[in-house]
Amino acid sequence: MLKQILNRIPSRKTKSTDSRVGGKSSSSSNTSTSSRNNSDVAQIRPNASNLTSSDDQNVSNAVNLKLNEKPAVSNAYEALPSLKDAPNAEKQNLFIRKMNLCCVVFDFTDPTKNLKEKEIKRQTLVELVDYASAPNGKFTDTVMQEIVKMVSVNIFRKLSPQPRDNKMIETFDGEEEEPCMDPSWPHLQLVYEFLLRFVASPETDAKMAKRYIDHGFILRWLDLFDSEDPREREYLKFVLHRMYGKFMVHRPFIRKSINNIFFRFVFETEKHNGIAELLEILGSIINGFALPLKEEHKLFLVRALIPLHKPKCIPMYHQQLSYCITQFVEKDCKLADTVIRGLLRYWPITNSSKEVMFLSELEEVLEATQAPEFQRCMVPLFRQISHCLSSSHFQVAERALFLWNNDHIDNLIKQNRKVILPIILPALENNTKSHWNQAVRSLTLNVRKIFSDADPDLFQECLLKFQEEESKKEETKSKREAVWKRLEEVAAKRSDYGANDLHLLFPHKVTIS
Repeated sequence: MLKQILNRIPSRKTKSTDSRVGGKSSSSSNTSTSSRNNSDVAQIRPNASNLTSSDDQNVSNAVNLKLNEKPAVSNAYEALPSLKDAPNAEKQNLFIRKMNLCCVVFDFTDPTKNLKEKEIKRQTLVELVDYASAPNGKFTDTVMQEIVKMVSVNIFRKLSPQPRDNKMIETFDGEEEEPCMDPSWPHLQLVYEFLLRFVASPETDAKMAKRYIDHGFILRWLDLFDSEDPREREYLKFVLHRMYGKFMVHRPFIRKSINNIFFRFVFETEKHNGIAELLEILGSIINGFALPLKEEHKLFLVRALIPLHKPKCIPMYHQQLSYCITQFVEKDCKLADTVIRGLLRYWPITNSSKEVMFLSELEEVLEATQAPEFQRCMVPLFRQISHCLSSSHFQVAERALFLWNNDHIDNLIKQNRKVILPIILPALENNTKSHWNQAVRSLTLNVRKIFSDADPDLFQECLLKFQEEESKKEETKSKREAVWKRLEEVAAKRSDYGANDLHLLFPHKVTIS
């Protein structure tokens, strides 16, 4: 069918066209052949209107098939000579040829396919890794271009994440869940190792390499952090950290791009596999911030890091997030008030395990907090801690009581006991009387004794005030019960009276609707 269609097209009188229509292979270069093929396609489409609809479809399918056909692995895929045995004058060309050899990507979904070629590529990658580690002189501009090309071909690909609904994400445990391993890892690992050594090598000129490891490369690199394979995310983390150290000009862009990933995660998807690894990198970056902190860095804390407490899957990355937050407070103690109020804003209400994590992070932040900042936020803070002390979940109440085991926090509380004790004493007294857990009751008695020993007069004053308030509550409760009892009696007698006799029960004017 295709041959008949092509015969209808007016043929050129050039030798190359005649041989192509006749189905013979041309001896010209691949470039000229490709341009002529595109010319043929351009000629097919104008004349297709004269064909039937079925013929038109067949032509379209044939053309698309030819254009979309992927090149098969060449039968000439053979190992090249070793770089160690090559003369110094030929090493660079051989190195480039080996990288071009490694640009062929194999299908690992079928473990029995291309076994020989896969092994050749693996051995070649091992040799490239060794070559990048050895001092062989500065990498030239051409070599860098080929390196970035080879790495890009192998690692930049479309990720296929496992489907998870919101309920699974909420209960997701990264340690218990079986991770998804990429079958092509035997090659990917060597490519990552090669790039890691290339970036870390003193032979790599940062000013020259930044032209190829540019913003586009970094964005595609950050996209790979959503990979399901934890081994890949580890390499991505190591290499990105090296890039951040090597290319100073890219540092603001890297921070901004990570910031955007966090925004999308918090406010749109709440699904991402690499938040923990990105936070690990940021922990190291924050640790190196110069003082005083720039306004840009403070905004990053407020707009990106603190909102990361919102997603339900926070257990996957809370340890790394807590470290970053604490680093900011240690760098600038004035940020403690901002951080604590941010925690209170996102404090969980019904998720007890998340509440325990918040209390642990709060202890780390308070340990780096100074008295002036503590005094600014202590009232809303201890109102929340009072709620935690009264929690029926024993782990929440227990974790809140453990705050008094920290000497620094205990000193801050004692210095401000006149404000704090009236807030939390009702929770302490109720725990000693009615909490179901024996450990919580014992810890509560210990905290109660700390306040009593620190300031007996204040403790007695607060205790008397608490008892008075409890008496008033009991009195109000008794009155309320009496009113309800009277209403119940009235309701019971109402059935014995007619509507005209209601004035005997209610002397005042009654409107019956």
